[in-house]
Amino acid sequence: MRCFLKEKKLYSSNQENSNKLSSQIEREIYFSEDIKDFGYISKNIPCQAACPVYTNIPGYIRCIYEKKYGRAYELNRMYNIFPGVLGRICSRPCEAECRHGEEGLGSPVNICHLKRSAAQLKSDWHMIKENFYAPSEKTVSIIGSGPAGLAAAHELTILGHKVTVYEAMEKPGGMLMYGIPEFRLPRNILNIEINNILRLGIDLKTGVKIGKEISIESLLKKNDAVIIATGCQLPSKLHIHGEELEGVYSGLDFVKRVNCGEKIDVGKNVAVVGGGFTAIDCARLAVRLGAENVTVNIRKTKEYMRIDEYEKYEAETEKIKICSLIQPVRINGKLGKVETITFERTRLEYTLDGKGRNAVSIPNSEFKVKVDTVILATGQIPEINFAGMKLNRNKIHTKAGTHKTSIARVYSAGDCVNGATNVITAIAEGRKAAREIDEIFVGRKRVKSVVRFETADANDRKRSFDFIERFEMKTTDVSKRVKDITREVELGYDNDTAHEESKRCYLCNRKFQIDPDRCIYCFACIDVAPRDCIKLVKDIKIKKDGSYGELVETNNWYETVLIAIDSKRCIRCGNCYDICPMKCITITKVELIEQKLEA
Repeated sequence: MRCFLKEKKLYSSNQENSNKLSSQIEREIYFSEDIKDFGYISKNIPCQAACPVYTNIPGYIRCIYEKKYGRAYELNRMYNIFPGVLGRICSRPCEAECRHGEEGLGSPVNICHLKRSAAQLKSDWHMIKENFYAPSEKTVSIIGSGPAGLAAAHELTILGHKVTVYEAMEKPGGMLMYGIPEFRLPRNILNIEINNILRLGIDLKTGVKIGKEISIESLLKKNDAVIIATGCQLPSKLHIHGEELEGVYSGLDFVKRVNCGEKIDVGKNVAVVGGGFTAIDCARLAVRLGAENVTVNIRKTKEYMRIDEYEKYEAETEKIKICSLIQPVRINGKLGKVETITFERTRLEYTLDGKGRNAVSIPNSEFKVKVDTVILATGQIPEINFAGMKLNRNKIHTKAGTHKTSIARVYSAGDCVNGATNVITAIAEGRKAAREIDEIFVGRKRVKSVVRFETADANDRKRSFDFIERFEMKTTDVSKRVKDITREVELGYDNDTAHEESKRCYLCNRKFQIDPDRCIYCFACIDVAPRDCIKLVKDIKIKKDGSYGELVETNNWYETVLIAIDSKRCIRCGNCYDICPMKCITITKVELIEQKLEA
C-alpha cells in the first residue's frame, strides 16, 4: 500500500552555489508498506538494517554534515532513548555492516562516535521533543530500570499509559549505572538521559525488591499489566576448585563494587578470565586500582573475543596482556586467600559443521601463575525469584513471537528473556514489549514501520569524500587516565572532525535510478562509474517473500531489457547523474521510519 503527498518547494540546483537563482521543482513524497520496499531497505541500507532499533543512521549523519546537531540527536532519540550513552558504549553492529568497510573501500564510517557527536555538540538549550497520545486509564508496573525497562517505560508513557518503575538498587539505570565503568560512561551523561525519560511523568521507586518485599500478585491487583525487565544479575560459575577464596570475584560483582565506591585492594598481579566487554572492563579497572601485571585469559584466540578491535587496542595500550589458548582448571590458595591459578593449554579444532572452532584441552599441559586477584568474567544469568514463573534454561519463558510469560498480564523483555546481549538489543526488546501491551490495551497497532520516499535534490556528495581516512577518537593520555578511575578515556569529536567524518558516509538512503523509458543506452553512465555498479540486466530475481532479489546481468545486447544501477554496489558519487545526456537518472531519498497512527 502506498499513499502519496506532493508539495512544491524552492531549492538551489547546486548547494555550493546557493546564491544563484533557484528553480522550482515539484517534490513528491510517498509512504509504502510494500514488501519489496522493506526488502530494498534491508539489502541496500545495511547499517540501519543491522541496528536492533533500526536507527535512521544515514539520516542523522547527514544532519551532522549539515551541522544540525539537535536534529541529529532527535533522529537518534526517536529509536534509541540513550544517544549520548550509546555513542560511548554501543556494541556497534551497524559498523560491521557499513559498506565503506567493504574490500577496497577503506574503513567503516565511525557511526558510534558520530552518534556521540550529535549528543555532545547540540545546543545546551536543545529542546527535547515528544509526541504524546492522550492519557489512558491503563497502568503498568515495570520491574527493573535498566535499558529494557526504561525503554518500555518511555514508550508506554508516550502512548498515554501511567507507568511505575521498580528498581532494587539505590539508583536507576541497571547495568548502565552499575555494570559499566565510569571511565567509559560518565555518570553525568547517563543521569541526563535517564532524567529525560523519567521527567515524562514516570514514577520511580528505588530500593524495592519485587518478589521479596512486593509480590507479582500484588502488582497485578493494582495494574493492568506488569513487565519484568530485570536483566542478568547472577554470575555464571565455572565450577572449579577455589572460586570461593578471598580475592576471587565475579566480573559483574567486581565492577558493581567499584562503581559503588568500594576501594578494592587488587594487589600487583591480576588474572581476568573471559573474553567479553566485562572482562576488558575489569582488567582496565584493575590497572586503575594499582595492579602492575594484568592479564586477560581466553580459551580461544583474540579474533574470537566478543569485543571489537578498538576495545582490544585500548586494553593493550594500557599494558594489559591478552593470553590466548588457555583455560583455568583450579584456583589455589592458602588460609582462605588466593595465591595462584592453574591453567591448562587449549587448541582449536573445527566444529562438526566446519563453520566454527572449539577450544579443546591439551592433556598434561597445566601450569601455575602467581596472582593476588582473580576475576571470573565469564558471563551472567538472570536472577528469577518470582513464584509460578515458567523458565527456559534459567531465563524467563515467553510465548513464541510475544513477550507474554506464563502468568496472565505479565510480560518480560531484555536479557532476562534472551540471556546477556547488549544495550541496544535490550532497548529494542523493551520497546517491542511496550507496543505489544499497548496493542492489547487499545485493540490495534498505533505505531507502524513504513518506507518513506522523497525526491531528492541534485547530488552534493563529492567523489573526493570517498578518500577521507577514518577519524579515530582522541583519547586521554595513558599516564593520566590510569591514575583516575572516573576520568573518561574517549574525548569525543570536535565540530570540524565530526563534519569531516560525516562526509565519509555513502548516504545509502539515496537511491539512484535510471528511467528505462528515457534511457537511450549510450553507456555514458557505465563509462564514468568508479565501480561495477551500473549493469546490463536481462532479469530481476524475486525472493520467496516477494521482495526483489539480485539483478541478473548479461553481456549480450539482445538479452538486455534495461540498464540498472545496483544500489548494493553504488557509492553515490553522482558521476552517472552528472554525465547523463538525457537526464534520465533520478535520486530518491529512501528511509525506514515509524509512523504514529491517528484514531
